[in-house]
Amino acid sequence: MSEAGARPDRSDRPQVARRGLLLVLSSPSGAGKTTLARRLLASDSGLRMSVSVTTRKPRPGEVDGKDYRFIDAGEFERLEQAGELIEWAEVHGNWYATPRAGVAAALERGEDVLFDIDWQGARQLKERMGGDVVTVFILPPDGRALERRMRARGQDSEEVVVRRMAAAAAEIGHWGEYDYVIVNDDLERSAAGLAAILAAERLRRARQTGLSAFVQSVLAQL
Repeated sequence: MSEAGARPDRSDRPQVARRGLLLVLSSPSGAGKTTLARRLLASDSGLRMSVSVTTRKPRPGEVDGKDYRFIDAGEFERLEQAGELIEWAEVHGNWYATPRAGVAAALERGEDVLFDIDWQGARQLKERMGGDVVTVFILPPDGRALERRMRARGQDSEEVVVRRMAAAAAEIGHWGEYDYVIVNDDLERSAAGLAAILAAERLRRARQTGLSAFVQSVLAQL
């Protein structure tokens, strides 16, 4: 018997081959999506962040190739016309997109990829990648909290804040298109809910591509 509080040894647990999934997080700016994404990535080694390309300029502290791949409008147009993007959207006058090749390879390897994209990108990803996509919308507890969070960042001018508040209202209008919705009124509870969604989606029968062979091996031993 293991000691009280000790975690059981799962090193010999059978591994069933699985196709990866694409976990999409969307929310209005300031609803806490980025914080939740970072917490999930830090706690789950089997998940990696999708690195989007964007035509906007880097913000303070952002690193090219880690936060985004920063490209110009000409390169964006080339990628789009070559069919190398699986989703793209214009947000606040800048373009954001997801390259196709890396995502497709990750799915085949059984890796899970996290996306921080808006409703336009989520809709396109769902249309092009179908059942590989799981979508989650993050709602603020109320409108006042959203504005406070947005202003607390201190990175945007008043004009930008006003524009973002208007965009937030439009973004929230698409909550009904998502598989799951989390009201982020408590960070710990929201983080736990997001982790539970990922755990459940990994266990979907259709994603466990090795189940048939595994069941056959079990039956052979009976």
